[in-house]
Amino acid sequence: MNAELEIQNQKIELIQWLSTLEDVSIIQKIVDLRKTESRDWWDSISDTEKASIEKGIADANAGKLNTHSKARDIYGKWL
Repeated sequence: MNAELEIQNQKIELIQWLSTLEDVSIIQKIVDLRKTESRDWWDSISDTEKASIEKGIADANAGKLNTHSKARDIYGKWL
């Protein structure tokens, strides 16, 4: 059985199991897991990381970009 078909079968099994579930505490755990999994990664990074990303976006918007070949010349020894 291929992996995609197996995943689909597992999803169907989970849906069937969930539809018969009566334990409120398990349902709440599933709801909490869903909330955790759908959080935006932006909310989980530090202010320093956010500032760095925002600076990069501002630089890109201002046209302060280097070509790939220039980056390879600068950072080639680490690649």
